[in-house]
Amino acid sequence: MRLRPYISVVVGVLTWLGAVTVFAAGTKPAAEVLPRVEYHLRHIDDLAQHFEGVLRSPCQHFSTADEWKSYFDGEVDRVVLLVAHVEQAWVEAKQTGDDDVRRAAKAPRRRLEEARTLLDKLQKCAGDNGTSFSQMGVWKKIEREVPDRQAQITQPQ
Repeated sequence: MRLRPYISVVVGVLTWLGAVTVFAAGTKPAAEVLPRVEYHLRHIDDLAQHFEGVLRSPCQHFSTADEWKSYFDGEVDRVVLLVAHVEQAWVEAKQTGDDDVRRAAKAPRRRLEEARTLLDKLQKCAGDNGTSFSQMGVWKKIEREVPDRQAQITQPQ
């Protein structure tokens, strides 16, 4: 008999947790969220194709350090954009409880590994162009810039 008060508390907590889970899953219909996710997925695919081309091609050689820096900064900016689109696709997908939309938004996360491979290649290319960079410094820069870029690419509701 002493367990009765605890049972009602446990049932209440479980009910509350269930309600929180449903709310956290998002309430918008998949048909409303999917086009927003697909927008980001298209950009992710475009950027990934660009990076695949860079990875397949031999290192570009530049006549000045400024030319190299401009090229390098452009590639890092594309990585920032890739990460921002990957993150924003997930932000959008969380607005629905639809598992298919969520899976579609999570799938491009594997592209982030390609970004690491790209930085390895750019490190080699930097050496070929007589310069170098800190990969850790570049990742810190990417992490700093992603939130601002994410805000820029967010679609109006």
